[in-house]
Amino acid sequence: MKITAQEEYGLRILIRIARCKDNEGLSILALSQAEGLTKAYIAKLTRLLRKAGYINSTPGNVGGYVLARPAKEINVNQVLKSLGGALFSKEFCGDYSGAMRFCNNSVDCSVRSLWQMVQFSIDQLLDKVSLQDLIGSEQSSENLLNNLFQAHLQLLKEAEPA
Repeated sequence: MKITAQEEYGLRILIRIARCKDNEGLSILALSQAEGLTKAYIAKLTRLLRKAGYINSTPGNVGGYVLARPAKEINVNQVLKSLGGALFSKEFCGDYSGAMRFCNNSVDCSVRSLWQMVQFSIDQLLDKVSLQDLIGSEQSSENLLNNLFQAHLQLLKEAEPA
């Protein structure tokens, strides 16, 4: 499994915009310089984030991008899905059927069970993370995420059959 460049850079841009205290927001040029990415790529990512409803653009020569709603209301799982989609979706089996029209494992597939469980676990964890949780220092984010992960592991243990 890999996080795509679009997911990584899109989330980093969103975090940078969330950290910005300027009412005018951050311009494509400022984001490009801060992240070391081309202006064209920044424009593509900000367009995706704007269309998904996470950021708004401010008008004028000094305009830029600002959050469309408070950082605590922006769910990281949904952001990542809007930038790249879920790791596993119902369409997955149809997309990877090989040379056949339908996957020859469409009725009895143990691999599908694995991917569904991985997706479920990722969703359970990332649904608890807001953009607000990521705009602090690395240490504060790490502490918060470790606590979330430990709570997630505890829930999994409680769900195990006796």
